[in-house]
Amino acid sequence: MNLNGLTPNGSTAPAPAGLIKDSSTAAFKADVIDASRDAPVLVDFWAPWCGPCRQLTPALEKVVKEKAGQIRLVKINIDENQALAGQMGIQSIPAVFAFAGGRPVDGFMGALPESEVRRFAERVIAAAPPAEGAGGLDEELKQALEAAHAALAAGDLNRAAQIYGLVLQHAPETVAALVGMAKVYLAAGQPERAQEALDMVPEADRKGEDYLGAIASIRLLQEAAELSESAELEQAVAANPDDHDARFELAVVLNAEGRRIEAAEQLVALMKRDRAWNEDGARKKLLELFEAWGPKDPATLKGRRMLSAVLFS
Repeated sequence: MNLNGLTPNGSTAPAPAGLIKDSSTAAFKADVIDASRDAPVLVDFWAPWCGPCRQLTPALEKVVKEKAGQIRLVKINIDENQALAGQMGIQSIPAVFAFAGGRPVDGFMGALPESEVRRFAERVIAAAPPAEGAGGLDEELKQALEAAHAALAAGDLNRAAQIYGLVLQHAPETVAALVGMAKVYLAAGQPERAQEALDMVPEADRKGEDYLGAIASIRLLQEAAELSESAELEQAVAANPDDHDARFELAVVLNAEGRRIEAAEQLVALMKRDRAWNEDGARKKLLELFEAWGPKDPATLKGRRMLSAVLFS
């Protein structure tokens, strides 16, 4: 049972000797995850109405047949498997992902020419680990989560979502995967879907920096959605630097726009002008931002230095 591989692609055609097959959400684990421990598997996400998919499918099938068992092809019709496509973060098709050793190892989107498909398959085959039994579910989950976290940190939201989705297929209550998926949605500007992911976290596990940070991020985004645009608030502050309400709201909106350092600077500036404003509201909001960003985020570290300078100067 392997959890660390991903391979979407677009393809259509019957398969000889089990090298090419249609699959589904229910069979995905057996046809892709488990099978990729014996030989690499290309997963082709396609749909009947997709023209580029019809162009890519013959090339995929031809290359797979040429390799005579060194690599396999699994085709997923997204119209019939929408939940799986959503879990994998598929946003456009054709989309092809390669799995090897139970883990996602590579992928591409769009219809590539046959020569490039062949090079892609050869690269996957060359990099695939030798067929052997996997370590165990816990180790596979750990490796998958590490790969997903790395993808999220690198800003590769599609890949992160796909790997988190695979983990959740095997272990639906994995807190790190649920929180990770929530962070993907937050980064994509979808706080409602982030909340849906967090709602699936078991009650007893609703704690810890990552979970609480995600909750704080959602709350901050919802707050910002009720406020004016940043340009309008910046004009208000420029016109009247003592408009504390405008400066406070500007900080909330800047955070929602990803301008974290600027958000912290506005709150620190407010504290310098009126430390007691709104019952120490600027400092409290700054601490809320730190919770949402996480203790190791560069903006948190700089913000804490700025806060200390105000408090202890």
